[in-house]
Amino acid sequence: MSNINAAGLEPSQSKELEERSAQPFEREIIQAIKEMYTCSPKESTFAVYAPEAVFQDPVGIAEGASSIKAQFIGLTKIFPRADIVKFRILTNPPSVTKNTLLIDQDVAYFRDAKSSSPTKTLNSLLTLHYDDSYKVLRHIEEWDHSKSTTREDGVLGMLNEYRKKFTANMTDKVVGKDN
Repeated sequence: MSNINAAGLEPSQSKELEERSAQPFEREIIQAIKEMYTCSPKESTFAVYAPEAVFQDPVGIAEGASSIKAQFIGLTKIFPRADIVKFRILTNPPSVTKNTLLIDQDVAYFRDAKSSSPTKTLNSLLTLHYDDSYKVLRHIEEWDHSKSTTREDGVLGMLNEYRKKFTANMTDKVVGKDN
C-alpha cells in the first residue's frame, strides 16, 4: 500500500511544505476548523460545509454536514478541552488543486478540562476541498500526515472503510439526537 496522502505526497514531504498566510476567503473556514478542533464549536461553525460534504479521518467517514456536526459534537463529549498547539497553513504543491486548503496542526486533547497535561496530542494533515462559493466539500484528516486505508487499497481497506462509515453513522445516531 502506498502512503501517499491527500496532498499527493509522502508524509515526510507534506510536513516540509512551506507555511503561508491565509487568504481572506479562507478565514471563515480556518475559524471553523479552530472551533471544531478546540472542542468549542458553535451552531455557525458548520455553515462552512456544503450540505453534501464528507469528513474522513482514521476513525470515521461522515457524509453530510449534519453528520460532520455530530462527529465534532461527539468529540466534545469525549474531550471537554482541546488546545491547538501548532497550526500552519501550508503552500499547496503543484499536485494539489487551487480549491484546496492544507493545514498541518497539532492538537492536545484533554479528558479532564482542568488537567495541565493532555491525554493525547495528535499531529494531522487537514486537506479541505471547497467549491467556488468557499463551502467545504471534502475534509480529510490524516494523522501524522499518513494515508488511512480505503477501498482502493484492497479487501482490508474496504473493510476499514465500512468500519469508518459504521462508526460515523453510530455517532450521528447517538449524538445527532442531542443536537
